[in-house]
Amino acid sequence: MKLRKLAVLSLTMAAALVFSGCSKVESGTAGSNAAGGSSLEETKASSAQGKDNVTISFMASQDWIQDAEIELSKKFTEETGIKVDYQIIPSDQYVNLLMTKLNTGECTDIFGAQSGKFDIKAQINVEKNAMDLSGTSWGGQVEPLVADELSVDHKLYGQPIQDVSSVWAIAYNKQIFQKLNLEIPKDYQSFTKVCDAIAAAGITPVYECVSDGWHHTLWLPEAGVQAESKEPGIVEKWNENKATFEGDTTLTTILNQINEMVSKGYWGEDYMSNTYADSAKNIASGTFAMTIANQGFGVEVNKINAEIAVDDIGYFVIPLADNQTLNVNPAGPARFVFSGTKHKAEAEQYLEFLAKEENLTYLTENVGKFNKLPFKNAKSRYTETVQEFYDRYPNKGTVVQTAVKYVNPQWSEMGANLSAMIVGEMKPAEVLKSIDEVRAQQAKAAGDPAWK
Repeated sequence: MKLRKLAVLSLTMAAALVFSGCSKVESGTAGSNAAGGSSLEETKASSAQGKDNVTISFMASQDWIQDAEIELSKKFTEETGIKVDYQIIPSDQYVNLLMTKLNTGECTDIFGAQSGKFDIKAQINVEKNAMDLSGTSWGGQVEPLVADELSVDHKLYGQPIQDVSSVWAIAYNKQIFQKLNLEIPKDYQSFTKVCDAIAAAGITPVYECVSDGWHHTLWLPEAGVQAESKEPGIVEKWNENKATFEGDTTLTTILNQINEMVSKGYWGEDYMSNTYADSAKNIASGTFAMTIANQGFGVEVNKINAEIAVDDIGYFVIPLADNQTLNVNPAGPARFVFSGTKHKAEAEQYLEFLAKEENLTYLTENVGKFNKLPFKNAKSRYTETVQEFYDRYPNKGTVVQTAVKYVNPQWSEMGANLSAMIVGEMKPAEVLKSIDEVRAQQAKAAGDPAWK
């Protein structure tokens, strides 16, 4: 037991040393324009007059800003003279740093945050800390369900960053499944049989990466859509503080099955030190058969190993607790303009630039995991395999971290507790009890009447 504690502590310390700072990427070359311009024409005019440069700062969590967006920002700089200073923060540090900056009134011009109509109001207080973007030229192009998760009292405060049509599902190598004559599992028991057959062939069934602190957490709230399927109305009870996570049969089953996957070796030996950045590489190598990923994963794998076609990577829902409901999430990382910015016009101009159809197309074509960005004017590039995956599951449910209040803000804490559970330092009931306790703290801080 002490050795396991030391192993977890060592990994935590190593991660802290590696990610102790943030990285910065700045777009563009030297240009000139005036701060405070209120339109594209004014900004261009200011640039032409040779006034001082304007650099807008944009803070975001690791993995939220794609290389394709950075390339677009260079084009933005060429067109306007406005440079973009990206401040990329390790994911396990991001929420705390963002809250510190918002609370001290010293945030970047644009900041990234997870959407979710409960969270953006209660956690980051967008009514105070972000600009109302309802009147922008692109606001009406955001898909309704996604816009709703970015709005408070019918006012739009954010712009979606990523493709939220994709879901976190189990991506699998079809070549391995075909070679071993395996079928897509439809419940947990058949999933274990698939894993056993893969392991017997000398292949690690699942690539999991605990060291990032967030990826392994997906198993619980994504498969947690099964809770509402099993007990209709449970989500409403959770939001009204009439039910707890602790004692919930579905959630408890999911946690027990996570422990079972680990104990049976389905995650291999190095799951505590594996990284999300190496997911595609490891699936492409053929040493792993499955991982949790979005539906652009096949593109990423194909770029590494051309012998695995894009459609050789298939998808099925996470079958823990026998789940067969498609776990949709209209929420995701989004851009917000800080209310205290001195460069409001330039920041809004950047968002307007990104929402143009040609730039949405560029992002979709150059980011493997993007199939359809959540704008009406964005094009789709679903493959036959991806479309077949969506069609296979007619029942859809919103994931727990979006459907239930005060869950998403404690993602890092849940990840830490799940790590402790995996190594035997916490029991499933304790993990769920902790979620309840943190929800209660956040609800009381937000003045939620259901917790009074």
